Amino acid sequence: MLNRKLMLLLLSLLPAVVSAENWPGWRGPRGDGSSVEANVPLKWDATKNEGVAWKVAVPYGGHSSPVVWDDRVFVAGADEANPRRMLMAFDRTSGKLLWEKEVAQTPLEKKHKLNSWASGTPATDGKLVYAAFLDQKEMLVTAYDFDGQEKWTVRPGVFSSVHGYCSCPVLFEKSVIVNGDHDGEAYLVALDRETGKTVWKTPRENKTRSYCTPIIRDIEGRTQMILSGSKCVASYDPRTGKRHWLLDGPTEQFVASPVMNKGLVFITGGFPDKHILAIDPRGSGKISEESHVKWHHLNKGVSYVPSPVAANDFFFCVSDGGVASCYDAVTGDVKWQERLGRHHSGSLVAAAGRVYFVDDDGITHVMDAGPEFKVLATNPLGEEVYSSPAISRDQMLIRGEKHLFCIGAATKTAAR
Repeated sequence: MLNRKLMLLLLSLLPAVVSAENWPGWRGPRGDGSSVEANVPLKWDATKNEGVAWKVAVPYGGHSSPVVWDDRVFVAGADEANPRRMLMAFDRTSGKLLWEKEVAQTPLEKKHKLNSWASGTPATDGKLVYAAFLDQKEMLVTAYDFDGQEKWTVRPGVFSSVHGYCSCPVLFEKSVIVNGDHDGEAYLVALDRETGKTVWKTPRENKTRSYCTPIIRDIEGRTQMILSGSKCVASYDPRTGKRHWLLDGPTEQFVASPVMNKGLVFITGGFPDKHILAIDPRGSGKISEESHVKWHHLNKGVSYVPSPVAANDFFFCVSDGGVASCYDAVTGDVKWQERLGRHHSGSLVAAAGRVYFVDDDGITHVMDAGPEFKVLATNPLGEEVYSSPAISRDQMLIRGEKHLFCIGAATKTAAR
């Protein structure tokens, strides 16, 4: 039997072990920017190498965010000089580049000035890592193992947009689900994780470009995959692709991912009109604003590109122009609204009672996740940032324009 002192020691370590998470895809383990970790860094200054475990050059550019599984960090990139789409693996503890793989050699597509040629964030299940790029006129989805060996590559559909490409794979049960909203025969598609074969493919009838990554939630007996885009907000069964409900509008195009809090789904976007909606997701068929929208705000403080986050009893977002807002999740009442930085592209993350806002200049504003405007820290990185942070094992990983940063205390070992 364990002696009493050893038992107490093991019990004291248990909360830290339980709360440690991988960050396996876009916006983390729940797809909503939330982390359960309690010891996330609060203050750092990468310009002085303060609070930085390591910093390493990323050989290929792009706005893809890092994903983390145990001792691996995966990032997508584009080689602009010799047009190639790349997948990279870094060592979690040191930042060393372990391998880089050419996924496709393909011309650089036309894109928006704020987009990149490698904007889609990969996803991993601990065995394979999945990534999506544009290969001329087709979407390309690929899977590699942790040693950098290609397992499969497929092209599940066409894709066309004057703004370029960005789609983040979402993992659900045995499938990889990818959003193909574009200016043409748009679709959502689910691929078998092991083979890449199409499991289901659902048309999106409005045929309009959008870049939203869906969230998946079990809501009162139904598994719902919810996303905005293509002139609507809609919910689908991620097992079959069958639609549960659809809300027309409120505008044409969306980028930011939805989040949930207090039983409501929050949507922020888009173009040409800017809206925030709080939607009751317990509908079927065609729903309306009158029947299922609990509150609705227009214009000021609305985010088009940065995805929002929910924390405590509140909903937080930041406009592309840098106006940050806190809303009561149930009523939509504005608790505070203040300017944070020049411009924002990265999405919000929340942990340990805080919300982290990373602006395009690489400055992270750490806010109290409450109804009063409290700036807890202002942390410079020293280079521009257009990606979103990842949180894992008491560290924050941020992909800048030139480097990958690991913020927090250095780790000596990591489990695989």
